[in-house]
Parts: sequence; C-alpha cells; structure tokens
Amino acid sequence: MTNQKQIRAAFWEAHPTANRKKYPARDWTREDKSRRDYCTDTRCAFVDFVDHLNRSQIISDQLASRATL
Repeated sequence: MTNQKQIRAAFWEAHPTANRKKYPARDWTREDKSRRDYCTDTRCAFVDFVDHLNRSQIISDQLASRATL
C-alpha cells in the first residue's frame, strides 16, 4: 500500500460491519461546526488497523502517521 486511499479501502474491506455513519464532531470550540466524524468504535478500529499494517511493515512510518479515516 502506498497511499491513504488504499488504506481506507482495505480497512472497509476488512471491516464490513463497521459503522460508516458520520456524527457531528464533539469539538464545539472549532469554527467548522459542520465537521463530522465516525463513531469511536470505527475510529479505534481504524487506528488499530493502521498500527497493524505499520508493525507488519506493509506501510511506512510516514504513511502510518498521515493516515486518516
């Protein structure tokens, strides 16, 4: 894998039952009130997935640090 788009596609393929619904962001101090985030369980699963890819040397440290859902 060489980019974030591939990581996200692999994540959704590996986690077909993960909640894809986005919710309003909880950070009310931000100016952008329209920002939406995935639920905590989905975000934690993504972080674990990226960490696994990085520890398995499938993705670089730099890509792992940039990857976002």
